[in-house]
Amino acid sequence: MRKAFIIHPFLFAVFPIIFLLTYNIGEASFLEILIPSAIVLGFAILLLVFGWLVLKRNIRKSAVLVSLFLILFFSYGRIFDIVQGFQIGSFVIGRHRYLWILWGIIFIVCAYFIIRTKKDLRNFTNILNVVAIVLIVYSLVNIGIYKVKTRNIWQGGSWEEKSISSEEKEDISSSEEESLPDIYYIILDGYARSDVLEEIFDYDNSEFNEFLEERDFFIAYGGHSNYAQTFLSLSSSLNMEYINYLTDTVGEESEDMKLPTEMIQNSKVMFFLKSKGYKFITSSSGGGATDHNKYADLELRYGGLNEFLTLLVRTSMLNYFELKLIKEPARGRVLDSFDQLAGVPEIKGLKFVFAHIISPHPPYLFDRDGNPVPGGAEDIGIFRWKRTDDYVNQLIFINKKTMALIDEILSKSDRPPVIIIQADHGSAATFDYKVEGGVWDHPTEDMYNERMSILNIYHLPEGGNSMLYDSITPVNTFRLIFNYYFNTDYELLDDQVYYSSYNTPYKFINVTDIVTGDN
Repeated sequence: MRKAFIIHPFLFAVFPIIFLLTYNIGEASFLEILIPSAIVLGFAILLLVFGWLVLKRNIRKSAVLVSLFLILFFSYGRIFDIVQGFQIGSFVIGRHRYLWILWGIIFIVCAYFIIRTKKDLRNFTNILNVVAIVLIVYSLVNIGIYKVKTRNIWQGGSWEEKSISSEEKEDISSSEEESLPDIYYIILDGYARSDVLEEIFDYDNSEFNEFLEERDFFIAYGGHSNYAQTFLSLSSSLNMEYINYLTDTVGEESEDMKLPTEMIQNSKVMFFLKSKGYKFITSSSGGGATDHNKYADLELRYGGLNEFLTLLVRTSMLNYFELKLIKEPARGRVLDSFDQLAGVPEIKGLKFVFAHIISPHPPYLFDRDGNPVPGGAEDIGIFRWKRTDDYVNQLIFINKKTMALIDEILSKSDRPPVIIIQADHGSAATFDYKVEGGVWDHPTEDMYNERMSILNIYHLPEGGNSMLYDSITPVNTFRLIFNYYFNTDYELLDDQVYYSSYNTPYKFINVTDIVTGDN
């Protein structure tokens, strides 16, 4: 009866991972937590055995020390986000070095009393077991509730998984194949429109625009996104439709991204082009629905952490090593994306290439010459958009890489390619970060204009540019392209602009008249 029943170190080890999954369940999956959970559990076991040996086989004290360490380890990043940059007078106390010292003091003091106590810690062990079990059960219940709710969406919702049978694929003759273009759809995340860059960021983007015009690109100088967030914008453009109907499916208060994620990965555009004999080639973005696509014929993948593991690092003591663990691999991913996309024209056969590059959107990884940018946790959260100089410098470097990529695609392609380069949404430097009730839920007209104004450029060979117009929005991009190159009869939709906040992404506000100046 006196033997210890100890499970709390193992539960405290996996709880932060399961908890993080709970709040990212619409974008992450159970498979993503398996490897980090196994690593953390293995680490907890090693610590427990080491403590057991050092403390002369006192398993309870060893277990309490391990749980204490794990709690401090996984709470560090969240506390650092709160205190980062905090000053007392002119002295900046909100730094890693001071938080590490504080965490060390807390651990040493607690460890001293745990080691020195004469109590057997059996009751305390039971309390820790119960607390850990409650935390795990709480998270699993939330995940279960989510699964029950979303099951109805998938069973009775408006989106079904599509597959292409051999009968549905069209036989393309060699002469027909030569007449069809390769199609490149490249998303530069958070790239603001030229007039916004000049007005808000005090940057003249005319050099980039002149380059594009020299290579027969059409620039939609009045371009807007249809939606304010990536997963909404891309699910709309890749399915050639407005997605406001999702509100009735998932609910106005939902933050679930599972359905739009499936719509991005298994899109109508992809389905149409694969039925025409196109290879579907994707580029790993490192985040969300565009990091991996099971429907792709070829994935251009890179090293580094995905979005879920990045969040896990940032919420733990590994936050201190963000430069090595996150920012350097993220730099490599962006650079590799451009390099590998430049080699795609050499792949034989018809190709539909979809690449989502999370830049010039923060975090700030490049100066204007491509060198690393100092800074860590300040890249997290909405405040990063206020670093306007860093945004402009990163945009200048992305311009250089984009221009080089365009020249590579044009020079290496066997036939004139279709190239669409768009932003999924605009920037957010004018948002008032101190507004009561949340910045995203109380936008002004200036904020609408900035957030919804995007880069939107096209290279449509064989006269395709003549079909374009200055105010075209992404929802009509592939409707127009398919009509021109594949003789379809898609009706062009009215170009509408809908804003929604991150708290209520499916609560759409029509701001078309505001951003176009027709109000």
